[in-house]
Formats: sequence, structure tokens, C-alpha cells
Amino acid sequence: MATDQHGLASRLRLAVVRLNRRLRAQRTNSAVSLTQVSALSTLHKCGPLTPGELAAKEGVQPPSMTRVIAALEDFGFATRRPHPTDGRQAIVELTGEGLSYLQDEITAREAWLDKRLAELDPEERELLARAAEIIDRMAGQ
Repeated sequence: MATDQHGLASRLRLAVVRLNRRLRAQRTNSAVSLTQVSALSTLHKCGPLTPGELAAKEGVQPPSMTRVIAALEDFGFATRRPHPTDGRQAIVELTGEGLSYLQDEITAREAWLDKRLAELDPEERELLARAAEIIDRMAGQ
């Protein structure tokens, strides 16, 4: 049984890596790094954050996040404003242009994925829908 679980773990890991690679290939603007896209996604999901909060959510050191934020500001995708209660802090938030960029990225990736899903039969799509729920649950732990 342990061998079967190891085999499944290996096959699942490889399948996820390959799918992720194919989805990344659908990017609309490779000038923006994947780290920057991830930070934008976090700002979209969580709303305005301090640089420290954003660094913690992204699992990077604050100096690294400072560089990411500066690049996002240069692209016009994020902006900093003073913290309302702590003058030593700033709040980073997504701009309209940043949200538009993020939505374009998502649309391009999902369009590619929609085409691949359309090639499957209904039973395969149903199986993938169930697998997506399970994978999401696994990733949340």
C-alpha cells in the first residue's frame, strides 16, 4: 500500500508540475515576474496590506518584498499610501491597471484550460471537478 501511495504521490506531483508549466506558458506579459504576479494575486485576494504583511503571506523576506513592490509600482500595478495609524508603515494596494493585468493573465490561462477541458468527455470532466475539490482541500492543510 505504501508503494501505491508513493506512486500516486509521484504521478500527482509530476502532473501538477506539468500542468503548472503549461499554464505559465500562457502568460500575456513575461516582463512581470511570477513572484510579482503572486504578490498581485495576494493583494487582489486579501486587499491592501503593509509590505511586512505581504512579505509574510508570500513567504519572502521584507527586503525582497520591497523590491517586488517597487517593480509593481514601476509597472503601475500597485501603489503605496501612508498607513492611517502608524506613520512608520505604508499600505500597498492593487491599482486598476494591476487588476486589469491580473484579470488578463487569468483569462489567458483559463482560455487555454477551457480548450483542453472541452476535449474531454463528460465523465472525465466530472472526475476532474471532483479531483479539483480534493486537491484544493489538500492544499489548504
